[in-house]
Amino acid sequence: MVRAVEAVIDETGAVRLLEAICLSSARRAVVTILDDEPLSLVSETALLSEASLAEDWLRPEEEAAWSHLQPEI
Repeated sequence: MVRAVEAVIDETGAVRLLEAICLSSARRAVVTILDDEPLSLVSETALLSEASLAEDWLRPEEEAAWSHLQPEI
């Protein structure tokens, strides 16, 4: 299966994927370097903590606690 994943390559050549991926084993990849700058550089810490924080954020208790801030539709 071929799939594309967006990434940012820094000045030293380090590649940082902008989304988490899970592979059953090592895979080959082709890197295409684009001329334009990345749209935004998101903190790596924020990216790495998002999944664990989402577990708390998406609990029914959290939804109820913050529901007063949600607009009524």
